Amino acid sequence: MTMTKTSLPAHMKCVVLLGVDFDGPCHEVGRGIAPLGIHSWGRYSAKRGVPRHLDMCQRLGVPCTFFVPGYDAELYPEVVKSIDRNGCEVAAHGYLHEAWDMEGEEEERLLRKTDDILSNLLSKPVLGWRSPSGRKSAKTMQVLRSMGYIYDSSDKDYDLPYRWRFTNAAGESDTIIELPNNTYSLDDFPFYKFSYTPPSEVLDQWLAEFDAIYNGDRFFVLTVHPRSGWGSGTPSRTQVFEEVIRHIQKYEGVHFFSSAEFARWCQQNPELLEEVANV
Repeated sequence: MTMTKTSLPAHMKCVVLLGVDFDGPCHEVGRGIAPLGIHSWGRYSAKRGVPRHLDMCQRLGVPCTFFVPGYDAELYPEVVKSIDRNGCEVAAHGYLHEAWDMEGEEEERLLRKTDDILSNLLSKPVLGWRSPSGRKSAKTMQVLRSMGYIYDSSDKDYDLPYRWRFTNAAGESDTIIELPNNTYSLDDFPFYKFSYTPPSEVLDQWLAEFDAIYNGDRFFVLTVHPRSGWGSGTPSRTQVFEEVIRHIQKYEGVHFFSSAEFARWCQQNPELLEEVANV
């Protein structure tokens, strides 16, 4: 593996990517759990969480990428269409939020299934993917590129975007943009699922993270979930999400992008991005 540091231009004091992982009932169904009663948290995403987050994005005038599992898109097609109608990006996020190892053929089948569902629903191509559980295989990037995807946002190995070089399905050298996402300190899941951190403390953590990144690597990727339970779909937790964005908007030279918009910028400025290759 080779690496030379990515260099963002001086006028971009900080790049900000906001991501909402839909994670509706697919999360339970994929684990063989009926999404009812205490396990109905995922149904909150489409009913309240996603509309609340879309309203917030419109009021604040910021782009956002919604990573949507195929099963949830089948269940709530109008909600997914509303994401696109409101000017936000829809990207892929597995079919049943797969959290198990799969053979190559099964992985490819599900990647293509979700892509078909989303692209047919939106009448336009999907450009990016985030692994629903962090799992990737040697074949994942090959399948994504064969479907025309330009970025992945799954890896946890760096603080900046980079170009991932690999051998594609045709046996040729190819690249995809990697937009690493921090699922530890810039994701609501560990705070609300495991440590039961109060929203006020999560806000303090995320504000501190942004301030440090603004004065450091200048690439801020925040991930939330519109579920109830361990998600950020409920009013007080969406308020935390909003307060973080308002805090960021006070800073000079901050650039908000959807993931696809920034991936395109990366493609157009390859000389500014480090390149990582499998060896």
